[in-house]
Amino acid sequence: MSGKLYGLGLGPGDPELITLKAHRILTSAPVIAYPAPDTGPSFARQIAAPFLRADQLEVPMIVPMRVERFPAQDIYDAAAVTLSHHLDAGSDVAVLCEGDPFFYGSFMYLFERLAHRYLTEVVPGVSSMMAAAAAYGRPLAARNDVLSVLPGPLDDDALRARIESASAVAIIKLGRHFSRIRALIEAMGLTDSAGYVERVSLESERVMPLADVTGDVAPYFSMILMYKGAEGWARGATVAPERPL
Repeated sequence: MSGKLYGLGLGPGDPELITLKAHRILTSAPVIAYPAPDTGPSFARQIAAPFLRADQLEVPMIVPMRVERFPAQDIYDAAAVTLSHHLDAGSDVAVLCEGDPFFYGSFMYLFERLAHRYLTEVVPGVSSMMAAAAAYGRPLAARNDVLSVLPGPLDDDALRARIESASAVAIIKLGRHFSRIRALIEAMGLTDSAGYVERVSLESERVMPLADVTGDVAPYFSMILMYKGAEGWARGATVAPERPL
């Protein structure tokens, strides 16, 4: 019999935000696969590291970190072939994915290649958007609010149209687009309604109103949250000042 394929959502970075189900599978699967950049460590593996065993076989899937497009289809095709060998041998394979596997997660590309051939289970994870709202201390949306999730690489016209039509907005994948997006929000008169969160749940986490952010570049793992609806939290974050430990 072939092994079972798992897509494990690991959450935004804090290992304590891994679900109990993901932890059970993570600690029992004989083969652990994860995306990794061609330079530097794998973020997904860093999240799972406290729970990995020495006898588990690790399969890094190297994904180049480049501004320009790379042949992603070829990378996932090759990874699917590699993982299929382990599945055909009867080994369960757990593929690690930061955040949630089906919310901008890399696992979805393996899912479409393998799920029709092998028994597959997707374990949802805490998304960075939910974690960012918790860190910022302001709900994302309520009642009949419309929440839009917008990737930062969208052009200004597309961003403006979607921001105008939504009650609440999360702009993700800021990176090198941060300065342009901040200028657009300022031009729309929405800076006071926007909060900024980067590297949520990690030791290097930063949480503040967008107006307080200095510099013109943001890391990839950052986002802007805006609320334009009728609830009282529209005026800004309600997060309490940091308390001493």
